[in-house]
Amino acid sequence: MTTPRKTRVAIVFGGRSSEHGISCVSAGSILRALDPDQYEVLPVGITREGRWVVSGDDPSTFAIADRTLPEITATSGQAVVLAADPTASELIVREPVDGVSSLAGVDVVFPVLHGAYGEDGTIQGLLEMAGLPYVGANVFASAAAMDKEFTKKLAIAEGIPVGPYAVLRAGVSLSEADKDRLGLPVFVKPSRAGSSHGITKVTDWADLDDAVATARRIDPKVLVEAAIVGREIECGVLESEAGGAPEASLLAEIHVGDADWYDFETKYIDGGRYDLPADLPAEVTRQVQEYARQTFTALDCAGLARVDFFVTADHQVYLNEINTMPGMTPTSMFPLMWAATGLEYPKVVDRLIRTALRRGSGLH
Repeated sequence: MTTPRKTRVAIVFGGRSSEHGISCVSAGSILRALDPDQYEVLPVGITREGRWVVSGDDPSTFAIADRTLPEITATSGQAVVLAADPTASELIVREPVDGVSSLAGVDVVFPVLHGAYGEDGTIQGLLEMAGLPYVGANVFASAAAMDKEFTKKLAIAEGIPVGPYAVLRAGVSLSEADKDRLGLPVFVKPSRAGSSHGITKVTDWADLDDAVATARRIDPKVLVEAAIVGREIECGVLESEAGGAPEASLLAEIHVGDADWYDFETKYIDGGRYDLPADLPAEVTRQVQEYARQTFTALDCAGLARVDFFVTADHQVYLNEINTMPGMTPTSMFPLMWAATGLEYPKVVDRLIRTALRRGSGLH
């Protein structure tokens, strides 16, 4: 009797975006969660320069140590490339050693990449060309969710409330009319970034130009959003295993403590405080969960997402953003919300892989 072959999973992480380190931490958590009796794991790190290397599989090497985030470098492993060839499904070794020119075929890819060159549809397009199933949203949904301008436009088209905002494309400044419309304070942020990188809270218009310059160091397109006074509420969404409507988790409320807003340090280094489940009236909870499912569907998402909202004192709900590959670190809200809902981290990861394998690649 032959032993069934394990499912070969390539975890792709790191990447060229400003969220490189958090991606590495997420990958370590997923490595720790995968059942070695069921899965054969191939960790593939991408350096900040874009070089792909087969990395080690020790999860402890991808943890935050002394407030320092892990990083993939050219010396982290053997260099490989993924050929856009749907008949191969192999990683090709760039500098063959001992006659090895390719690595075993891959069944499914888990692209734990956050931000540009990963969560924005770019690697999804490469994986589609290669004919490889992958966890998470497709090319369009990834691109639309990463670009906050188009997330808002699609949400508005579906009747999902968003706050007042303005888009500043390269070379464009905020008009006086928009200043009057938005009021102060405003948040200035890159249109296509995450993990709170490049965001500035502006309370004086004299500081606007510096805030825009900070955001444009990440993305030439910038959003200026009116501050919404309210509670920060998050909801996890998973694609249905049975092919029905997406499922929503219990809600979490984020408390930023002494921080002025939910910035990078609070999220990942210091660790923010949260209530799980969020203490909201039942009807408000249901409304947030429904808007989360509607946002997931409006953008044609797949696999998973974390959808973030503001809830005002009079219980008005406003969409903030959607993340199609949310943080999967030990302190990330997506796995914590699903654990509170009854689905522990290893089961979430297993479900995501099985969903991706069932979906396959190509149009669906």
